[in-house]
Amino acid sequence: MEANSESRTEISELGEFGLIKYLTKNFKLKNESSKIGIGDDAAVIDFKNMKSVITTDLLIEGIHFDLAYVPLKHLGYKSVVVNLSDVYAMNATPKQILISIAFSNRFSVEAIHDLYEGIYHACEQYGVDLIGGDTSNSTKGMLISVTAIGEVDEKKIVLRSTAAENDLICVSGDLGGAYLGLQILEREKRIFLENPSIQPNLEQQQYIVGRQLKPEARKDIIELLEKINVVPTSMIDISDGLSSELLHLCEDSKTGCTVYEEKIPMAEETYNQALKFNIDPVTCALSGGEDYELLFTIKQSDYEKVKDHPDISVIGHITHESMGKKLVTKGNQIHDLIAQGWNQFKK
Repeated sequence: MEANSESRTEISELGEFGLIKYLTKNFKLKNESSKIGIGDDAAVIDFKNMKSVITTDLLIEGIHFDLAYVPLKHLGYKSVVVNLSDVYAMNATPKQILISIAFSNRFSVEAIHDLYEGIYHACEQYGVDLIGGDTSNSTKGMLISVTAIGEVDEKKIVLRSTAAENDLICVSGDLGGAYLGLQILEREKRIFLENPSIQPNLEQQQYIVGRQLKPEARKDIIELLEKINVVPTSMIDISDGLSSELLHLCEDSKTGCTVYEEKIPMAEETYNQALKFNIDPVTCALSGGEDYELLFTIKQSDYEKVKDHPDISVIGHITHESMGKKLVTKGNQIHDLIAQGWNQFKK
C-alpha cells in the first residue's frame, strides 16, 4: 500500500485539511456545469435545462477489495469507474464526483496519494470533476464512498423499467473475465501466503486480471448509440452478473425474456481460463459479475444499426411476462434463467 517504502509521511503531520489540500491540488474544474468545487463548504453545479442523474457506491476493504493484491492506484481508478458505469447506464454523461474515504493509521500520506493518483487518472480519462467529499479515521481498514453526478436530456433518459415485448436484448463487450481474474488473484494470494518466496506469475492472464483490477465504464457505447441515433428502450450495467441484471430488468419492466447461450460474448482468454479452472465458461458469463458492461434493449427496427458493430452482441429478445425468463443452450434445451451473482449479504 506504499508508493515508496523508504518514504512514509504520517497523516497526522498534515491533518485532515492539509491532507485534502495535498491530495486535490492537481484537480482542476473542466466542466461548465461545475461552478464551485473543492475548497468551500459545499460544491455548486448548474445543469441549466438538463436533468441531473445521481448515484453513489460504497467500497469496503475485506468485502469489496483486498489490498493484498489490489494496488491502491487501481483501487482509486476502479472506485470512480464503477460509479460512472451507473451514470452511463441511464444514458447520461457523468460530470462530477464526490469522494469520501475513511482509513486507519496503517496508511501513510504516500499510500493515500497513490489512491488519489488512480482517482485523478479516472477523472482525466472520463472528463469528470472531483468537486468534494470527506475524510475520516477508521479503526481498521479502508472505506471508500463515491457519488457520481451526470446530466442527460430528459427525452433520452433510459430506465430499467421500460423494456417492451419483442425488443432485442444487447450487451456490450465480453463477459466473465473479471470473475476469472478474481479467481486468479485469489489463487496467487494463497500460493504467496503458503510460500512467500514464490512470486506471482500473471503474464498469460493480463487481460482477465485487468478486467478485475482496472475495469472501464462503457462511455464509448453511449457515444456510439448517440451517433447512430439509437435510444435504448431499457438499460442496466452488469455489476452482479448477466443473469442477475437481466432478471432485474425484466422484473422492473414486467416482461419475460429468452437468451441464447451461443450468443453470449466471451473473450478467448476467459473461455480457456474457465476450462483450466474446471468451471463452465457460460456460468462465468452469466453469474460472474464486475464486468461493468452495458445490458440494454432496443427496438427491432434498430437492429440494422447495431448488427455489425464488433462490440455489441444481440443475445436474445424480450417476451411476454407469462413466458418467463429462459436460457436456450447450445443443445437447444430450455432452462429457467437463474441469478447466481455475487450477494454481499450472504452468510
